[in-house]
Amino acid sequence: MSGEIAAPGFPILDGLRAAGPDPGRRDAPRPPCWPIVKRATPGRARNVLRPVRADGSEGGAVPRLTRDDFEHLLAFRTSLRRFQHWSEEQAQAAGLTHVQHQLLVAVKGHPGDRPPTVGELADYLLLRHHSAVELVDRAATAGLVRRVSDPSDGRVVRVELTQLGEQRLAELTPAHLDELHRLADVLNQLTTGWNGRNGRNGQKGADGRTAPGA
Repeated sequence: MSGEIAAPGFPILDGLRAAGPDPGRRDAPRPPCWPIVKRATPGRARNVLRPVRADGSEGGAVPRLTRDDFEHLLAFRTSLRRFQHWSEEQAQAAGLTHVQHQLLVAVKGHPGDRPPTVGELADYLLLRHHSAVELVDRAATAGLVRRVSDPSDGRVVRVELTQLGEQRLAELTPAHLDELHRLADVLNQLTTGWNGRNGRNGQKGADGRTAPGA
């Protein structure tokens, strides 16, 4: 995925990172919040697999998948890719590359009372540090962002939006939030059905959140 935005107020979408290159690229580190199934080992029950998490521990039993599961998954992935394509077109119409748009979102969405560092932006965008530096350089040349020194530590350089950057982001954000509502609806339908079938409604996950439909 190359351009999804983590929307505040959408618990289900919190794991979708806002920006950056396709996580499948070799130069893109995988965020720890994305579970990665390396392999599956036979479970004790028939037709049951036990996925292995990214840390090597064995996950819970996974019931046999149905055709509906794959249809729902396809619907969500298709919606996700359409959102990505639509977002790229919107950014281009505003005079930005989609990566510049993602950078502006990362700068504006950074929590706290201080602007992000280049290193923090690299983490948000799933970029190597030198790639993030080049991206900030190009955005600064375009007048979208500027580097500022940290007031408490002059050795630390932070990145903030310029007036032009604020303007471009304000033009793009309302429509993106509307589209995220639609995307959240698709994902809610998928996860609610899955959790309902597996008795997870009302249960809390590893992140402390209650399963949808509770």
